[in-house]
Amino acid sequence: MIKTQKIEYRDGDVILEGYYSYDEKIQGKRPAVLVVHDWSGKNEFACNKADRLAELGYAGFALDMYGKGKIGNTKEEKTALMSPLINDRMKLQTRILAALNTLKKLEQVDPARLGAIGFCFGGLCALDLARSGADVKGVVSFHGLLHAPENTPKHPIKAKILALHGFDDPMVTSDHVMTFGQEMTHAKVDWQLTMYGNAMHAFTNPQANDPGFGTVYEKHADARSWIAMKEFFKEVFA
Repeated sequence: MIKTQKIEYRDGDVILEGYYSYDEKIQGKRPAVLVVHDWSGKNEFACNKADRLAELGYAGFALDMYGKGKIGNTKEEKTALMSPLINDRMKLQTRILAALNTLKKLEQVDPARLGAIGFCFGGLCALDLARSGADVKGVVSFHGLLHAPENTPKHPIKAKILALHGFDDPMVTSDHVMTFGQEMTHAKVDWQLTMYGNAMHAFTNPQANDPGFGTVYEKHADARSWIAMKEFFKEVFA
């Protein structure tokens, strides 16, 4: 039986609201995975992923990067919400760490077995959680932005990393992919990247249908990437 609840938490003066999901039939503590939303904000898509993680036996926590109730509906609104965090990666990392600290205190959560997944902008956030030096076992980026922050302190990356990338993604070029690989290798990270052919940005989102913008759903890449994530977490939480 999947139980869900909204959990209010803070980053400084900013009030945030996460969506928490877990299987109450499971006894004791279990691994937990943060879910970082795309540039829209904490939406139904992210909450659904938290539920799916709960069905796998984890605790899922769809976090909030923008503030309670803040959702972007147009490209302009989404950009306005995302840009302050993209332009201040220290602020971005502090915001996601606030969610991690909230998650690890929840009754059902094993604080020694934490992970994160993220989609598009959320993929960058999940990677920045690892870059912050946070004590997480693994992070997964689904068609995420890969570029490293330029003006944040360098920390040893403790997490294993899986990046799931569409070959035809116009927002993350082959140069970005190469630079990301060099960053991870130089940092001596246990990392891997899977690239899906005929897949653009946002390939996991059934609502994505804007070829001109570069966001298109691709059902095969969607299914295969979720399987890859499941196998990855089986390994890192073992």
